Amino acid sequence: MEEHVEFNPSYTLLTYSLAPGEAINVEPGAMVAMGGVEMQTRSSGGGIFKSLKKMALGGESFFLNTFMAGQAGGWVSIAPGSPGDISGFNLAPGRQIFIQGGSYLSSTVNVQTDTQFQGMKGMFSGESIFFIRAFTEDGQNGRVWYNSFGAIKEIPVQPGQTITIDTGHVVAFEDSVQYTISKVGGMKSFLVGGEGLVMNFTGQGSVWIQTRNVEALAGKLIPFLPSRGN
Repeated sequence: MEEHVEFNPSYTLLTYSLAPGEAINVEPGAMVAMGGVEMQTRSSGGGIFKSLKKMALGGESFFLNTFMAGQAGGWVSIAPGSPGDISGFNLAPGRQIFIQGGSYLSSTVNVQTDTQFQGMKGMFSGESIFFIRAFTEDGQNGRVWYNSFGAIKEIPVQPGQTITIDTGHVVAFEDSVQYTISKVGGMKSFLVGGEGLVMNFTGQGSVWIQTRNVEALAGKLIPFLPSRGN
């Protein structure tokens, strides 16, 4: 399988070139164009109950589309619904990556996805209290792709460091880092300083952030939207 990325980071398009019989799982609605492949739709998350949980709690679709190349091979181009970037992660056996709800895009067919509860600390994060957990169970390497609003930047976390990131800008992180949620500054800064809650990452691994925040954009647009009475 070959991957080709174009038009990043603003309007990224990802194209898979598939050898005969190769397949890729894709979030519904992400297909842009295809050739020489067949598509099948199935429930995501390894069963109907896991799929319902993933849909209700993780913000992802109940279904996944699997694109499989025919005897001559094929290709499929995919893109997220919002403008932004796409990034991929190699999943080694026994490793996991956590992705914010709504940012899972595609993965190799051996990658499983489920929801991971943030715990009570997530109740006050201002974001979804569930992440999408991606992992493999067959002892083979897998690959997962996720998308962002805006560009994606990787931030390494080293032992002894604490990296602080606004909750609305976290896209994904490795299972080798840990986090706590807190506010920036005191209560006055929290209320009128324009900054909300943050995630403080420690350990050793990588965190991926997005350069724009959907909720911040929505907050700027709301005053210009017509009211119900108009």
